[in-house]
Parts: sequence; structure tokens; C-alpha cells
Amino acid sequence: MTQFVTSWSSWAWIGLDILLVALLIYQVLTMIRGTRAAPMLAGLAVIAIMVYLARIGELTTLNWVVSRSLPYVVFALIVVFQAEIRHVLANLGRRLSFARASSRDGDSYDDIVLAANLFSQNQTGALIVIEREIGLRTHVESGVPLDARLSYDLLATIFRPSAPLHDGAVIVQKDRIAAAACFLPLSMNPMLSTQLGTRHRAGIGITEETDAIAVIVSEETGAISMAVGGKIERDLTVEQLRERLSVELRRYMSPVTLPTTISPSDDSDAALDSPLRAEVDLGGESGDALDVQKTAAPDAERRA
Repeated sequence: MTQFVTSWSSWAWIGLDILLVALLIYQVLTMIRGTRAAPMLAGLAVIAIMVYLARIGELTTLNWVVSRSLPYVVFALIVVFQAEIRHVLANLGRRLSFARASSRDGDSYDDIVLAANLFSQNQTGALIVIEREIGLRTHVESGVPLDARLSYDLLATIFRPSAPLHDGAVIVQKDRIAAAACFLPLSMNPMLSTQLGTRHRAGIGITEETDAIAVIVSEETGAISMAVGGKIERDLTVEQLRERLSVELRRYMSPVTLPTTISPSDDSDAALDSPLRAEVDLGGESGDALDVQKTAAPDAERRA
């Protein structure tokens, strides 16, 4: 009986060991999938196979070079894969951290959704980064500090094409805009579409290094995109953006009535009260008056 228990315990530890190694390999493969680390890891595998074949073939000179350079390979790997290592450690720390609550009262980001809707309609380029667990102080210091309350009006003013702060990213910390015109690292992922410009690559780049959320609006098409964890979701509607932010921020975001564009052919009371419609009507009335004056002038000359 004792031998059976001892044998079962040893097999259990062996199974646990294999399971942990498999889980570690799976996490590493998941981490590097679709990133620049994947082809680099394949190159390292080729080099390792060549070194193994050199040892089998007893290539003395090559074995000497490998033995001399092997202690420095570890440091070289740390430098080459520093972004990926930082990303994994940050994710691990975020999962083990319980310092912050998952939801907070009054911490709403509806203004970002409303602003994204405005930018999409006007085809105004915008990049809004929402900070979560990992701080963005380094990137905040690269821009113009604001420390202002998050609001729809302020976002619309910042990203106005004629505004001096419209270039760069806006970084949001909790319910405040920390800074504008911030510089972000560009993603070097070779798997990204060539149609993505600098604004989209910057939004993806900041999410590769941190757990931040990036909301991007294209200046060319007005399409709304959202980047999380180095991956981008393109051509989102306003409702889809609200749902995705609600899921990622783990809080309920109540639906908000979006402003609608009034067509010139609309004869409703709202259209009549619109300042734009009023200007059109005034322009039409003034044009009619000019036509009457031009018609009356020849008649007066004939009578004279």
C-alpha cells in the first residue's frame, strides 16, 4: 500500500511538472504569435540546431566560439526581447494585483464615445489613450500637461484641426485628461496592414507595451478603431465602441443619445430652428431680393 501511494505521488508530481512546462510553452507561443518576436524566435531555433549539429560533428573551432559567446547570449536575448518580456511581466503583475477595484462609481467615459462620434462624422483624426493599471507617466511627460476634467467639449477642442494640440495623443487618467500632444511608440509588428498609418501604429504600439486602451479615429475615412493588447479592431460603430469600452473597463456605460445631423430637406421644427437652416433661408431670401432688384432696374430704365 505504501509503495502504491509513493508511486502515485511521484506520478502526480511528474504530471504536474509536464503540465506546468506545457502551460509555460503555450503562454510563450501565445505571447509571440503575430509579433516581430515570432520570426526572431524561429531564427534562434535554427541557430540552436546548427550548434547542436556542430557538437555532434565535433567541430572544434565552432564549439570554441559557441562556448565563449554563450554567457553573453542571455543578455542579448534580454535586449532583443525586452518589449515582449516587459509585456508579459506587466500582464502577470496585473493579474496578481488586487489593489484597485474593478469598477468605480461616477467614472464614466461616455464623453470619449461622443467625441469619437463627432470625429467620425467630420473625419477628424484623433488618438485617445485610456490608462489602466500600468502608468503612462513617461508618455505624459512627452506631451503638454493639462490635468483637466475629461469632457466632450475639451476633446472636441483639442482635436480641432486648427488647434495646436491636435497632433499627437491625448492620455486619459481616470476621469481627467493628463496631457495632450503626447508621443507614443510605434508598433513594429510586421503583420499589421500597410493601410494603417502612423496614428494607428502609435495606438497599437502603446497597447503592446502597456495595458492601456487606445481609441483611434481615421482622418481619411472617419472609421473608428480600438486597440487593446497589441490588437486592433477596425470599423467599429459608436454602439460597438461603447460596448467594447464597457467590457474592457468592466463597468456599465449607460446609452447616451447621440447628436444627429439635420438634413437640409428636413421640414421639421428642429430643422427650422437650426442656425444652419436659418442661414440657408436668409441666403435664399437675399438671393430672391437681388433677383427682384435686377428685374426692376430694366423696367425703370424703360419707363424713363
